[in-house]
Amino acid sequence: MFKQDQRAGVSRRDFIKLGAGAAIAVAGGGVSGLSFGAEQTTLACSFRSLTNPYYTAFNKGAQNFAKSVGLPYVPLTTEGSSEKGIADIRALLQKTGGNLVLNIDPNDSADARVIVETCQKAGAYVTTIWNKPKDLHPWDFNPNYVAHLSFDGVAYGEATATELFKAMGGKGGVVALGGIFSNVPAIERKAGLMAALKKFPGIELLDFQVADWDSQKAFPIMQAWLTRFNSKVKGVWAANDDMALGAIEALRAEGLAGQLPVSGMDGTTPGLAAVKVGELVTTVDWDPYWLGGIGLSMGLQAKSKKVDVATLPKDQRESFCKATLVTKLNVQTVIARESAPSIDWTNLYARVAGPVVYR
Repeated sequence: MFKQDQRAGVSRRDFIKLGAGAAIAVAGGGVSGLSFGAEQTTLACSFRSLTNPYYTAFNKGAQNFAKSVGLPYVPLTTEGSSEKGIADIRALLQKTGGNLVLNIDPNDSADARVIVETCQKAGAYVTTIWNKPKDLHPWDFNPNYVAHLSFDGVAYGEATATELFKAMGGKGGVVALGGIFSNVPAIERKAGLMAALKKFPGIELLDFQVADWDSQKAFPIMQAWLTRFNSKVKGVWAANDDMALGAIEALRAEGLAGQLPVSGMDGTTPGLAAVKVGELVTTVDWDPYWLGGIGLSMGLQAKSKKVDVATLPKDQRESFCKATLVTKLNVQTVIARESAPSIDWTNLYARVAGPVVYR
């Protein structure tokens, strides 16, 4: 088993204070100052931002996998710009001569095709997380497009909404915060919310607004809702923990944190802490630490020919992975597991739940 360190958490009180400066120490601004050995494979992850605790954990998992195999690692942050994300990857491919294993959560679904085609042309190996078009498949780009990993956003969007609606007593007005409009996870999670609403006729959706996965965007939206709807708001559904925590901070300013039920997703360190103290009803633990490292491990094993991806079944190329619905009943167990992760990075498919389902 490859060894890895314990992950570093982000304190809840700091979540809304995190700014662009958090990314300065990594390669968020590009790769111009980096140098690489021509014969040594470079590992890299591309993701949205280090201002989000989810991606902080994702990056930690990638760092610790890289350390376990003794290879250089480069984190690239898109900061919400598809152009920047693609440009940084192209620059890194040029720097490494294509001797690269890449694990990416594309800024937008359409970005995945450009990145996969560019990596294949350069001879690099790539795994995608969460976002890709429905007609883009790893087996169409053997062996360079190694795998796509995701989770059933519809099922878990419905599950978190169900927990929220139960906490509301099955009636009252709910407001909802969505992710980036064109992101596959955002679309799926909203579909899950809408499915749950059909099963709870006593719940009224007062408003749905996109906050781009960002606590700082969710905060003023929640403030405006409290002014607009006042006591009609009986619950808050959010498509990720960061937006849920932004809503909680707006509730806190009105003395309502812990009084009004809120749901999230992502199982971040601050999100789990909020469940523990009763400010968040539920979240979903996707284990971003594992995702950050396992995507690199898949790519490296394919590149070193330890795994012949072309011979694998399709559910190991496009996989829904196992997740954990977290409530106050099991949050302590999840926190304990997340604070001291023990992962066999060579066991690539231990958490495969089945093939990706396109709805």
